[in-house]
Amino acid sequence: MTIHKLLVANRGEIAERIIRSARALDIVTVAVHSDPDADALFVEAADEAVRLPGAAPSETYLRADLIIEAARLTGADAVHPGYGFLSENADFARGCAAAGLTFVGPPVEAIEAMGSKIAAKALMEKAGVPVLPGATVESDPTPDGVRELAGGIGYPLLVKAAFGGGGRGMRIVRSADEVVDAVLGARREAASAFGDGTVFLERFVEDPRHVEVQIFGDTHGTVAHLFERECSIQRRYQKIVEEAPSPAVDEALRTQLGDAAVAAGAAIGYTGAGTVEFVMAQNGEFFFLEVNTRLQVEHPVTEEITGLDLVALQIAVAEGEPLPAEAVDAVITGHAIEARLYAEDPTRDYLPGSGTLHRFTVPGLPGVRVDTGVRDGSVIGTNYDPMLAKVIAHGRTRTEAARRLARALAEAEIHGLVTNRDLLVAILREPEFLAGRTDTGYLSRHEPATLVGAPDEHTLAVHALAAALAEQAGRRAAARVQRPVPTGWRNVRSAPQHAEYRLGDTDLDVTYRLVRDSLTASVNGAALADVAVLHASSDLVDLRVGGVRRSVRVHRVGDDVHVDSVLGGTTLTERPRLPEPGTDAAPGSLLAPMPGTVLRVAAELGQQVEEGAVVVVFEAMKMEHSVRAPVAGIVVELGVQVGDTVDSGEVLAVIEGEDA
Repeated sequence: MTIHKLLVANRGEIAERIIRSARALDIVTVAVHSDPDADALFVEAADEAVRLPGAAPSETYLRADLIIEAARLTGADAVHPGYGFLSENADFARGCAAAGLTFVGPPVEAIEAMGSKIAAKALMEKAGVPVLPGATVESDPTPDGVRELAGGIGYPLLVKAAFGGGGRGMRIVRSADEVVDAVLGARREAASAFGDGTVFLERFVEDPRHVEVQIFGDTHGTVAHLFERECSIQRRYQKIVEEAPSPAVDEALRTQLGDAAVAAGAAIGYTGAGTVEFVMAQNGEFFFLEVNTRLQVEHPVTEEITGLDLVALQIAVAEGEPLPAEAVDAVITGHAIEARLYAEDPTRDYLPGSGTLHRFTVPGLPGVRVDTGVRDGSVIGTNYDPMLAKVIAHGRTRTEAARRLARALAEAEIHGLVTNRDLLVAILREPEFLAGRTDTGYLSRHEPATLVGAPDEHTLAVHALAAALAEQAGRRAAARVQRPVPTGWRNVRSAPQHAEYRLGDTDLDVTYRLVRDSLTASVNGAALADVAVLHASSDLVDLRVGGVRRSVRVHRVGDDVHVDSVLGGTTLTERPRLPEPGTDAAPGSLLAPMPGTVLRVAAELGQQVEEGAVVVVFEAMKMEHSVRAPVAGIVVELGVQVGDTVDSGEVLAVIEGEDA
């Protein structure tokens, strides 16, 4: 059976990725899109597109009926689900079959067998695969019942969503005092993300490695593995750095892992791409975690070390072809590392961000690949995962791959949103990572704020001066009168030019004077030595400071000035010389860090709260976020209630400190 027209039931970078491989196979592609995604890159890349009215996943990408109808409307004969959304939904796969559509994925029976992590564990245990002890939480648990169940497993333990993944509905619990709240919170989050709040408890292995094996099966009974991936560096139980092969796996262990993964696939009659995930203790023992019956986010690292196109291979298997020899007898060539670039703030508990991405460029270095669904002007909303791109580097060695990836990320220009770029660069250059000593506790040992570090005074001074010079050059270029007057001319020669910027809580007061070919400058009163400007335009400044010459790129959007150089990237906000009165929030105000919906109000008006106490819990990007009291004090204002929709920067409550 040959696929002629493929509908991609997904969005973002994976939709664009699938379309790219399908086009190379001369398959016509159809995109489906929500209203916020109408102008997205993947919609433009597809041959045809069908609108799914609405914005929330529940009314768009999770509507199996609308997607199947879109396939009927366009005459598609196959559906590729990508990952997330409906990719592991057995009812959707069954619905596709009933509609005469080829589902580019495993059989319904395999999805059902692995769709429940609880049933999957039982099946793997029966097949002889080592599993961790655990138990399912009843649908309507009592606090005493939860504590009794947890006590039988022992602490620490992990609360996990039975249906779904990606870290949602997952909590680590270390004592009986925490377990009830953890279970209830995980149930709410799992119900919101996956439509089913069932959770189970599982013994937690402290700081294991997360190692997974890529498997592929065909309809002729062959199941093969394409080696392992190391996915240990995680935050909020979601991976951010993945690599293949694992630096902790030798040939003997690789054979054991591969054999176990193939046995798991064979036990459920697996076809297509799948991943068998394991947790691996420090002594090399490994335990079954789950089977993901879909393509994984991190599949590019496997593609880079094997030379295979896994999406094309999925399509070939769906068309009934046997696995080719290069897949059955795959070999490892070199090393590949992938970094997930997110719109989030690692210094604020990885708080997701939203807004307009004003600039997105990653340099095209040798061996570097970028899988993305965004571009300049893309709007990152709160309805979907905030991943901007996956940046992948391949090298002869692990060190070479890490260096290439670090350089590509460091030189990237990502303007308009706070991202985890600096954290990723810091990880890739950190000695413990470079030595291969990674596990799931890596980011507990290495605090993001410590890894990244604060910008040093020299970098801030260079970037602030460059921002001021670029702004001055832009004003002169746009001048309509007195063009012959030299830039920076003053009839009172003692008065230098002046600009003020802010970075977080840091103020940067720049003064400078340009007189013909000479430049004098200071930042916050400290004179800069040996300064000269060799060229200045509104977007590029060739600047010498302290005897070192650097090119500094400048991009202004409103009051924000994005500055990039070899020293790093800095976003400065120009301070108005005459600020509007009354624009600052009252002292003690708790502001919504991003748009979302209020789930719980944990304090009452007039209540005394301690510093760090949870005041409001809201949901954004399908995850719960707690807003805490900045100081100990009394709640003097409380402007929200459960169900309210709040915008970024909206005042949720006001805490009057005890020393007010």
